[in-house]
Amino acid sequence: MASSGLTLLGSMVLLMAGSLFCLGQGDDVIKVDSSVVVVNAAITDSSGKAVGGLKERQFSIFEDGIEQKISSFGAESTPFAAVILLDTSGSMEERVSLARSATIEFLYGLRRDDVAEIYNFDSKVRQVQDFSNQRDLRDSFYDLKADANTVLNDAVYQAAADLSKRSEKRRAILVLSDGADTASSKSFDKALKAALAANATIYTVDMSPMGAGASTPNLGRGALKDLAQKTGGTFIATPGGVAMRDAFRRICDELGQQYTLTYEPANTKKDGKWRAIEVRVAKPNLMIRTRKGYNAPKQ
Repeated sequence: MASSGLTLLGSMVLLMAGSLFCLGQGDDVIKVDSSVVVVNAAITDSSGKAVGGLKERQFSIFEDGIEQKISSFGAESTPFAAVILLDTSGSMEERVSLARSATIEFLYGLRRDDVAEIYNFDSKVRQVQDFSNQRDLRDSFYDLKADANTVLNDAVYQAAADLSKRSEKRRAILVLSDGADTASSKSFDKALKAALAANATIYTVDMSPMGAGASTPNLGRGALKDLAQKTGGTFIATPGGVAMRDAFRRICDELGQQYTLTYEPANTKKDGKWRAIEVRVAKPNLMIRTRKGYNAPKQ
């Protein structure tokens, strides 16, 4: 969205300075106890190029229409933590090797202080590699084969739980899947809320077969789009090999060039209600992408 004056943005997320991420019984309630809201913003010009050099004084943050005082400001050098989720269910049989190649491309884009974790998921969610900056992957990564059902929601939920324990303020989940969840114990809404609570931006890559375009009914594709849009990430539609590798390289670059701001909300009620956030940047013709808001903690 471009503007001729202040650039407006609907944003973002609750994080954690001393947060509590609780996976309870039954409804698997997620509780986040924090007085700090973290806002990560990807800012580009009209050509899609990342915009650097913006200063704290150029930013304003509003929560439910009320301006908030910015507590901290970080520019491009802030490290990030990412979780890569590889769909290895039966529907992905012909595209697992392509997803593996794109993952390696992403890992080679990590900077010294960035870390990534890898899971594969089919009827279960399995850790392939813990958070690391290493490019040398275990043999099990290269042995992944497509089989069984798809627990996409469970995988997103697990990634969010892992990221909630990290100290990095920038957090991302990368999903490579055809999006067709068939067997999760968690609902889509629970997975999404977990990601929002963990301050995770979700980037989704549609791994549907080439030629299965927008005219082809695909509820899974809609879920992938929703996960990206509602967390401030991007949806990448059915790319080929080179296009996918390029897309992962751009995601890695974007995570390294975001702006990170924090504030302590003036509204301290722990009522569990949605809080809409708006970010304004005092520079024209910019496009800003981040989250739409967050749910306040609930006692």
